[in-house]
Amino acid sequence: MHNKYLAMTPPMGWNSWNTFTWNINEELIMGAADALCTSGLKDKGYEYIVIDDCWSLKQRDEEGRLVADPEKFPHGMKYVADYVHSKGLKFGMYSCCGTHTCAGYPGSFEHEFVDAETFASWGVDYLKYDNCYKPKHINGEVLYKRMSLALRNCGRDIVLSACNWGHEDVHSWIQGSGAQLFRSTGDIQDNWQSVKNLFLSQIDKTAYSGPFCHNDIDMLIVGMHGSSNNEWIGELGACTDIEYRTHFALWAIMGSPLMIGCDIRNMTDAILETLGNEDLIRINQDIECRGPYCIRQWNNPESVLAMVKPLSDGTLAICFANLGDKRGEMSLQFWDLGIPYAANMGLEIYNCYTKENEGKFSERYVAVLEPHDSLTLIAKPVKLK
Repeated sequence: MHNKYLAMTPPMGWNSWNTFTWNINEELIMGAADALCTSGLKDKGYEYIVIDDCWSLKQRDEEGRLVADPEKFPHGMKYVADYVHSKGLKFGMYSCCGTHTCAGYPGSFEHEFVDAETFASWGVDYLKYDNCYKPKHINGEVLYKRMSLALRNCGRDIVLSACNWGHEDVHSWIQGSGAQLFRSTGDIQDNWQSVKNLFLSQIDKTAYSGPFCHNDIDMLIVGMHGSSNNEWIGELGACTDIEYRTHFALWAIMGSPLMIGCDIRNMTDAILETLGNEDLIRINQDIECRGPYCIRQWNNPESVLAMVKPLSDGTLAICFANLGDKRGEMSLQFWDLGIPYAANMGLEIYNCYTKENEGKFSERYVAVLEPHDSLTLIAKPVKLK
């Protein structure tokens, strides 16, 4: 085992919940693995295929072990894991720190070590670990430490995705628990208001994410277009392709894991372009995993802002976003980035959407953004003359 190498950068992959929720089976999971490869997304860095809730029977077997639902997974979980691995991908599953999962299936409370052994025997590489039905007399910190310890001693490298929804000040203790990522928010919905609210809730938490322990703002809704079979996820209607692109750009620069939630077997060209944007993926996967800082437009601070992330090669990733419902301007002053004009320094700007170099700029860069739109740049400090 080489746990120290697990999730150095934010994990990337696909999860079944946002679109399919309880309606899962081995054909879907294997088809998703195929699609991740044929779409080219595997080559862009997406590597995990994760089954979420509702995969097991409602009761453990006589030995107290979890049992895959034989109707949904007639060949068993190791068969599915082996298929995923045969594609050069990694296999993920779901459990819960409480007595039951959120959908009412057996949780791992007081079964952590036997469940970790079971997952290892099936070939699991990633465990999403939820927070439902947690007994009130025990705190989540202890339970996430318990499963982390079980996974680290199960004989297999398994990433622990601690999904406690930001409760109990998780950011203050999660790194010490041994988890590789932690959910810092409630569940996402397929609408702009949800994207906006989740992003804003984490601007003051960027310092708590870094290599081997990443702040998870929840899974991506990019490309769902209202297709979830869960009414709550899509109750306010779907996002537009522009809103999906902004959502992806913000999650990328915030260092959130990039876990796709749409039906990747059926993606439009626009969605594939967003999910496969190599420049945004490069920003997300930068080896230093530094959190961005926020600069707000002085005369429209609630709606228009820039997130700025130092990258390991000395450049800056800059994501402008208009969260408001009217066209807005973002004037980024280079002094706020540490670029003094008096030193004869400026920025050479590359546009991550058009893939074009926009040239050298001094003192400031101005962008006009339509509602809910974004602009993501990579800026290189250069001498002006």
